Amino acid sequence: MTETEFLDLADSTLAAIESALDRLTDEDRIDVECSRNGNVLEIEFLHNGSKVIVNSQAAMQEMWLAARSGGFHYRYVDGKWVDTRDGTDLFDALSQVTTEQAGSGPVVVSPQS
Repeated sequence: MTETEFLDLADSTLAAIESALDRLTDEDRIDVECSRNGNVLEIEFLHNGSKVIVNSQAAMQEMWLAARSGGFHYRYVDGKWVDTRDGTDLFDALSQVTTEQAGSGPVVVSPQS
């Protein structure tokens, strides 16, 4: 994939995450505030101040996720972002860390949610 293709894909992925979280907030399923600065999306959980950061790394052609539970790297393979260590999907991992940090029932973060 070219750098331009990667940057377009990363941008659309960050936009999809932000849109999904905005919908979940509008539905009162979570209480987060998203702020985006270039290739960095910061997700703040308003009830406890914790944060999740999702950003793109163009040089590595990866998406990175940082949460209380750790840091994770994802590469685009066969139409989805997969963890470079265990193959977990980015949106599945984001759902897991969002559920943990929101302190509520299960939260599903999906580009279609």
